[in-house]
Amino acid sequence: MRVGVIGHRGYVGLRSALRTLLDIAPSLGLTLALEDELGELVEHGDRLTTPESIEALFTLGGDGTLLRGARFLGPHAVPILGINMGRLGFLTACSGHEFETGVRRFAAGDFIPEARMALTALALDAQGQQRGKWLSLNDVVLHKDGFARVVKFVVEIEGETVGAYTADGIIVSTPTGSTGYSLSAGGPVVVPTLDSIVVTPVSPHTLAMRPLVLPPQVEVRLRAEDSPEDVLVTVDGQVGTRFTTGESLLVRRASHPVLLVRFPGNTFFSRLRRKLGWGGLTERDGETAS
Repeated sequence: MRVGVIGHRGYVGLRSALRTLLDIAPSLGLTLALEDELGELVEHGDRLTTPESIEALFTLGGDGTLLRGARFLGPHAVPILGINMGRLGFLTACSGHEFETGVRRFAAGDFIPEARMALTALALDAQGQQRGKWLSLNDVVLHKDGFARVVKFVVEIEGETVGAYTADGIIVSTPTGSTGYSLSAGGPVVVPTLDSIVVTPVSPHTLAMRPLVLPPQVEVRLRAEDSPEDVLVTVDGQVGTRFTTGESLLVRRASHPVLLVRFPGNTFFSRLRRKLGWGGLTERDGETAS
C-alpha cells in the first residue's frame, strides 16, 4: 500500500516519528510518500505529488494538519489516519506516544473507515460568477474583519430568505465541525455520522437568532449587507478570501465524503468525555485530557 504522509514541522518529536515510521513501513507492506517539507527532515523517502498516487494518508500533527490533509485529497476519498503530535487532537485516531501501535493496526486492517460529510464552498462575485472554491471538513465562516460593530448577514436556504442576522459572523458547519467553532458559538453537538448542515450565528445581536440544523441536501447562501468594510470567508480556520459588497457565499454538501480512520473502541462519546470533558465525567472516570 502506498501511503502519503503530511505533517506540521512545529511539533516536537516529528522528526523522530518520521524516522520510526520509515523504519517500520517496509515490514508492514507500506510504501511512504512524504510531502516536500517532511522530506527535508529525513534522509530518504519518496515524495508526495498527487492524491491519486496514494491509497491512504497519514497526518502527523493536530486537527489542523488532518483538515489540511482532507483538502489535499479533494475528491480522492482514501482513509486518513490522524496521528496527534500535540495536546487535543479531537479528530485524530491515536496520540503520538501510541502512533506505532496505531500504524501497525492500520496496516493489519484493524480499523473502521468512518465516512464524514464534507462541504463545498463557492465564492461568487456580484455578477454571480465563481471566483473561489474550497472543500471543508469542519466549517465555513463568513465574518467581520476586526472592526467593532456588528454586520448584517442575510441567510438564504434553498433560495428562501431565512432572515437577516445581525452578528459578528455566520458559521456553516458539518457534523464533524459541530464540536469546533460552532460549539463555542453556542451551536449543537451533532453525531458526526449523522449527515446534516448546521448554521450558527456568532454573537448575534438578538436572542431570536438561534442555530439551525438542516438536511444535508440543501444549499445555504450567505451575503453581508451594510458592511463598513470587507468581510472574510474562512474555511476550516485555515484558508479563505475577502468579500466585498454584492458578493455571496454558496455552501452545499460536497460530492464525496472524507474517510477518517477510527479504531474499534474509540467512540465519539468516549472522545467527548476524554477530550472535551463532556458531561463532567472526566474526573469521575479517572480520565485526563490529552
